[in-house]
Amino acid sequence: MVLVRGAAIALIASGALLGGCSTDRPFGPTVGDVFGSGRSAPTAAQTGIGVNAYLWRATLDTLSFMPLANADPWGGVVNYDWYTNPQTPNERFKATVFILDTRLRADALNVTVTKEVRDATGGWIGAPVAAQTETDLENAILTKARQLNLQNAG
Repeated sequence: MVLVRGAAIALIASGALLGGCSTDRPFGPTVGDVFGSGRSAPTAAQTGIGVNAYLWRATLDTLSFMPLANADPWGGVVNYDWYTNPQTPNERFKATVFILDTRLRADALNVTVTKEVRDATGGWIGAPVAAQTETDLENAILTKARQLNLQNAG
């Protein structure tokens, strides 16, 4: 009996999904259609990057002293690998920058920093990062982005 109910539910669900098929979407509705994101599927290849170009460039310039792990210009995520300042060899930092908008705005940027310190055995352990560190990095990136914007306008 449980197997029959499960099969019936699966049949109804697949019928609902297939009902969304059309000639312009032969594989049925997109995730955005199902969950109501309001976005339509891209019809042509994207050109450029998917985030604010000034914030993107300013992020790469401002944190250029850190090793770049990976960057996604369409998703707006820049990951930096561990950086150890030669003057403080017993601590290291890693950063991730999220660019959240195509507009040059303060709330379009979020920086997270992870810190580790060396313990007595030489291993790395997590340590708290001052909240001001992340804010200072965000402000430095925003300042650089504004400068790049002004250079481009003039």
